[in-house]
Amino acid sequence: MNALTRKGSPGPAGIARIGVLGGGIAGLTMAVALRNAGLDCVVFEQAPRVETAGLGLQITPNASRLLARLGVGEAVDAVATQPLSIDVHRWDDGHRLARTPLGEACVETFGAPYYTVHRADLQQLLLRVLPTDTVRLGRRCVAVRCASDSVTAVFADGAEATFDVLVGADGIGSVARRALADDVRRFSGQVAYRGLVPADALPEWQGEPRVRGWFGPAQHCVCYPVSGGRFISLTAMTPDATVSVSEDSPAAQWNAPAGPAEDGAAPAASLARAAAEAYDGWDPLVRKLLQSAAALSLWRLNDRDPLPRWSRSRLTLIGDAAHPMLPFRAQGANQAIEDAVVLTDCLRQADDVQTALCRYEELRLTRTTRIQLSSRESAEVFHLGDGDLQLERDRDMPERWALRNNEWLFGYRAESAALA
Repeated sequence: MNALTRKGSPGPAGIARIGVLGGGIAGLTMAVALRNAGLDCVVFEQAPRVETAGLGLQITPNASRLLARLGVGEAVDAVATQPLSIDVHRWDDGHRLARTPLGEACVETFGAPYYTVHRADLQQLLLRVLPTDTVRLGRRCVAVRCASDSVTAVFADGAEATFDVLVGADGIGSVARRALADDVRRFSGQVAYRGLVPADALPEWQGEPRVRGWFGPAQHCVCYPVSGGRFISLTAMTPDATVSVSEDSPAAQWNAPAGPAEDGAAPAASLARAAAEAYDGWDPLVRKLLQSAAALSLWRLNDRDPLPRWSRSRLTLIGDAAHPMLPFRAQGANQAIEDAVVLTDCLRQADDVQTALCRYEELRLTRTTRIQLSSRESAEVFHLGDGDLQLERDRDMPERWALRNNEWLFGYRAESAALA
């Protein structure tokens, strides 16, 4: 009998037990995909409550088509925005360097929309389609034990839970990852000021939903509408020369690929002043964005080096636990959604767990590694200093940022990968 038995299947094996560590976008998408495939799972989230905070995400066609396949496409469409384009501007005078058309052009080219959405809105709609007992809150996993025929999660309160398959969707600080690799997180040298700006603070953008970015020496800024256009999500990256603590030191807090620096505890006024100083001399619209944010948080931008494998015995990884990446290609959440769909298809089709997990790695490792490394390289291109190299980049931008050049990224069909 198949090692992963569908709901209602006869036989002594019953329904396979699948556990998911982490209740973020990766873990919740995994749970929805498994449920749609007729496979039971339970999700363990360390937070005591479902978070409603957060900022924006860009959901690109390679992931939005998967959300539609999972049955939440209409719900996403109701809370998200479809931007008309990605506009890239020069840092000081705001001159537009390139425009990538999105909207209907994106749907026509890739068969799916490009969305900007508030992270909490996406998380909530994924939760709503799951049975109420799927997600267990306040359950912090502190260790994972692998055996040949099972895998066990050990929790902070001493409780244990044993599964036929355990999926680590627990972020860059993944406990599950420790069972596979003894690696460390890597600080990029960049921090990000992030915040939400009321859309009516920039009336000149009303009716013009776009992803807007400004590229300048050593740093850049990006913004886009979320929450149905009521707010603008802002991220302003800048170098941080003050960080000297090791990434894995107890003095540092590293809870996500872009984790809050020092628990995000810096006073709001001091963050606003620091952001204004970092962007002194930039396009007035950038400074207006920073000044209009109700509050800013400061995040360190981290990733890890790609792993050669994600699985051991009956344990595997998805999302930031598997391939934490810098945000410069806006693919972190999108790749987690791809992971969840491909892993579910592999589990559904295989005759045994090990075959399923090996197949999943084969299908995902090359692609996510390419995106991880491309995200690092993008920082160098975005942050060129004034001079000949920057002028050459700017001249090439209209061609490089053409929509068709995103075929490898946006046109990828994860829903067909396991069928090949």
